[in-house]
This record gives sequence, structure tokens and C-alpha cells, in this order.
Amino acid sequence: MWSRTNIEDQLKKLRDKSLKEKDLMDQVAFILEQDNLHEDAIISRMKSPQKPTPRNHFDIDQLETGRIYHVDQIREICVDYRLRFLDTKYFKNDIPREALQEIKSLEKQHDITLKGFKIVAPSKMFKLEDADDPLLFAPIGNGYFYLIHKWGNDLHPFRKLWAWSFKSFENLIFSTVLVSLLAAFLIPNGLFSKDTSGVEYVLIFFFTFKSIASMVLYYSFAAGKNFNKVIWNSKYFNA
Repeated sequence: MWSRTNIEDQLKKLRDKSLKEKDLMDQVAFILEQDNLHEDAIISRMKSPQKPTPRNHFDIDQLETGRIYHVDQIREICVDYRLRFLDTKYFKNDIPREALQEIKSLEKQHDITLKGFKIVAPSKMFKLEDADDPLLFAPIGNGYFYLIHKWGNDLHPFRKLWAWSFKSFENLIFSTVLVSLLAAFLIPNGLFSKDTSGVEYVLIFFFTFKSIASMVLYYSFAAGKNFNKVIWNSKYFNA
């Protein structure tokens, strides 16, 4: 005797009493437009140079301690993995939508306008001036930064080992000597004489060391490369 209640029909009736369809669409369009304008403003702030690094007045009680890092810790990671810590204006890839959403959420939560954004990423992801795993930070003050968002793929498991050679001149020399010893050891016995004596092995080592060191120096100077401790926060590709 009684028909079943369609909850969608009841919801539509309730909405139509207070709001016409056109008004609803206008309201939705306005909200989306404001949201897009907010994102455009964030991207504009990311591309604008801000010196010195500004301080964002976060609500300390609402910050997650696990996302707060000091610049010394960031520097150490950049040096170990040969990464750069630069303003977002140098970042040549697109900032993902998730990062923009996180920024908007933080701005609403802390009632602030974030600025002074910085990114940790490999050199190839920046537009560097002539002289696989980004992290987006906002400055808190006194050398502390707040991690906003991480995206992309993780670094290769051997990147730290590869980058170790470029941390300093001493590391580079040690690595060159080690590779030269290995190369000399791999040269077959009797290639230059019937029996390889200790003196001949030393001569072979010096030959391989000179060859490998020449290639390393040529690549380093010709390509304008520098050590990790120098480039970690440099905006120049040959600094």
C-alpha cells in the first residue's frame, strides 16, 4: 500500500526548495574559480625570487615534528646523495596537484600565506644558470624547514655510493686509485710479458691510473662539474 522512499528524490526536492539549478551551477563554478585562483597564486609565489629566505609563521602546536628538518640535516643529505636544495623558481618540472592541495590545506590550517618554497632534487630537475625524488619545503625560521610534500620515484639504492666519490677531492682521488687497482688486476697475465712481476704490476697500475685520472679530470673540467659540498645549494650548473 505504501511506496518505498527514494532518498535521491527527497534530496533533490529539498535542494530545489532552497536553490535553483542555475544558482547551484553558478555557486560551483565560483568555488572552482576561486580554487584555481588560489593555486595560480601559489605557483606565482613559487616562481618569484624571495631573498632573504622569508619566515612562515606556522602555528607551532599544529606542526608535525616528524616533518621538521634543520638546514644542516638537509645539507648532509644533499652532499651524500649529490642533490641540490634550491628555490622552487629553478625547478623545471611541474609541481604535482597533490603538493598544491597540501599547501592550500596548510595555509587554511595555520591561517597563513606560505612563501619561500624550496626543493631538494637532483641537478637535472632544475633550470640552472651558467656560472628522481623531489622534496618540497617551506621555511619556518632559524634554519628550520617544514616538509610539505614528497613525490616521484625513490633514489637508486647505489646513488649514495656513486655520489661518495664526488663529495671531495680526496674522495675522488681515492676512488680513482681504487678503480685503477681493479683495472690493473683485471689485465690478463702475460699481456705485456710472459710473467707479471711485482714491478710490472706497479707499472701497469700507474698506466691505468694515468688513463683513468685523465678521463676523470677531462670529464670534470670539460663538463664544469664540482664537488657535492660546493653545489648542494648552488644555482649554477658549473659552480
